[in-house]
Amino acid sequence: MRKVSLLQIVCFLFMSTAIILGGITLTLLGLSQLELGMYRPIATVLLTLILSFIFSIITYRTFLFFWPIPTGNIRVNSKEEFSHHIHLLFYLVFFIPVLKSHVLPLPISKLILLGLGTKMGRNSYSSGSVQDGLFVEIGEDCIVGHQAALIPHALENSHLSYQRIKIGNNVTIGAGAIVFQGVVIDDDALVSANAVVLKGTHIGPGEIWGGVPAKLISKKRVPTLTHLKQTLPG
Repeated sequence: MRKVSLLQIVCFLFMSTAIILGGITLTLLGLSQLELGMYRPIATVLLTLILSFIFSIITYRTFLFFWPIPTGNIRVNSKEEFSHHIHLLFYLVFFIPVLKSHVLPLPISKLILLGLGTKMGRNSYSSGSVQDGLFVEIGEDCIVGHQAALIPHALENSHLSYQRIKIGNNVTIGAGAIVFQGVVIDDDALVSANAVVLKGTHIGPGEIWGGVPAKLISKKRVPTLTHLKQTLPG
């Protein structure tokens, strides 16, 4: 575990203060002309929370646009490590409490993940944990099961690195499964519930993997959605 410096904490607190003040200001301006009566305090709190969360995503993406986190190893005391720690603080304070609450409907959770930089295709959803969304790519017609986790970073003692996770179309990640950094999962594959897919694993088209660590169980799933689409007329 690498220590977060005082400068990084101060920088994050400055951005957080601006986010909250922005949320409060816009809320007061937006509600000033409405006759809400006894519901005004509730409306004020809810709208402030929603606007502050939206501002946190905008601020987070803007920061990483100018100070991005690269793939590969992150050196100690580097500018990339500074960006990593700001990224970590945003996730711990703003994003993880919301995404792991299991209160939001999946379509809204998907909108948040897209806002955080996760690439997700049509009809793909996650009821698990997608960490470091900027490093995760998910194709169409995919599902990440309940309490499954996609983890593109590795923090092993003082070693810190990021590698992309790439998932094709019509892929199922079973409930409780863990997919680590650098994993590539091709179309129509399936990762069984509670499996642990180790770093750098490549799962081929239509393959079924399971176990701890995950290993190949079956080489082909038929008929696959991709195959059916290819055989349909038009």
